[in-house]
Amino acid sequence: MGEGDLQAGLALRRAYAAAGVDVAAGERAVELMRGAVASTGRAEVLGGIGGFAAATRLPPGLADPVLVSATDGVGTKTAIASAVGRFDTIGIDLVAMCADDVVCTGAEPLFFLDYVAVGRLVPEQVAELVGSVAAGCREAGCALVGGETAEHPGLMPEDAFDLAGFCVGVVDRARLLDGSAVRAGDAVVGLASSGLHANGFSLVRSLLAEHDVDLAEPYQARLLRSLGEPETGVAIDAEPEHALATVGEVLLTPTRVYARAVLAVRRMLEARGLDLHGAAHVTGGGLHGNLPRMAGDGLAIRVDPARWRTPSVFRLVAALGGLDGAEMRATLNAGIGMALAVPREGLEATIGALAGDGFAAWAIGDVVDAAAVGGRRYAEEAVGWLG
Repeated sequence: MGEGDLQAGLALRRAYAAAGVDVAAGERAVELMRGAVASTGRAEVLGGIGGFAAATRLPPGLADPVLVSATDGVGTKTAIASAVGRFDTIGIDLVAMCADDVVCTGAEPLFFLDYVAVGRLVPEQVAELVGSVAAGCREAGCALVGGETAEHPGLMPEDAFDLAGFCVGVVDRARLLDGSAVRAGDAVVGLASSGLHANGFSLVRSLLAEHDVDLAEPYQARLLRSLGEPETGVAIDAEPEHALATVGEVLLTPTRVYARAVLAVRRMLEARGLDLHGAAHVTGGGLHGNLPRMAGDGLAIRVDPARWRTPSVFRLVAALGGLDGAEMRATLNAGIGMALAVPREGLEATIGALAGDGFAAWAIGDVVDAAAVGGRRYAEEAVGWLG
């Protein structure tokens, strides 16, 4: 680099600084996140952080590989993270929103890229955000191969941030899940959610403001005021992890990443001569809007809400908003973060395999002809054969 180049570079940095953009902070943020990104590596990844783009090979042994992609953001849950000042979980939500959509096609998440926009770049904060994305990638089994951090002074408040990303997975075309394998009579297995996940926070935030709920208030005290003594005692006994938490900490509980567990269930079923027929990730639109998406035309998903346990945070939201159970299930995941359609003869093995991987799961319903439930694609009623 010549003297002229050096002077031009210094002048450019001064111009950026005058506009409120801190180039040096960006460089420091990259260095702080380098280790977290490297921890997600897969054999297919070529190169490392710092290039203009990421290169990844396809895994060997696929006869007709199909790439599957999904993109999403965390949404207004970021406002809760900013208010609490905690950034070590929100990236897990981001990965889950994308990787768990990808796995619904039967694809294995292969790699992930993120995009972080901030009002003012604080290297330690951005590194914490990206570190949480890396944590989510490790849970999903995909590589964090790159991303982008953008500073938007004058456009975003200094303490604001937004988080988005996308995931690419791969599956052999013959094993692609597209709804065609789901059959009337299949059992529907519901995988427990960890809480609200990353949906419905516009509603949640409006209710918090309406009722002047302090995010720093002990969660147990808030439950006691909203639900009363008996329900609060039952909730805390069932959720000891929240006993000492604040309201904000409970709301920031990260979305479960189901991808690896779903792929493991499929391998287990295939070893028994069966297969996974369908999967649905429960995001915006709740159970009503997402469960039917795993089945083809003419079929309906019938569930019995009495079959699973609903985390207390949903009862708190329902109490604040005056929502009944049906309204909650039409908006939020209501305790079911992922649903699988499996052959009836594989039902018990599926629930057992998920339990072995640390995922609570229940037989929550079945697949029926839509005509049997008045032409609807989703129905809530008792399912007798479940017992």
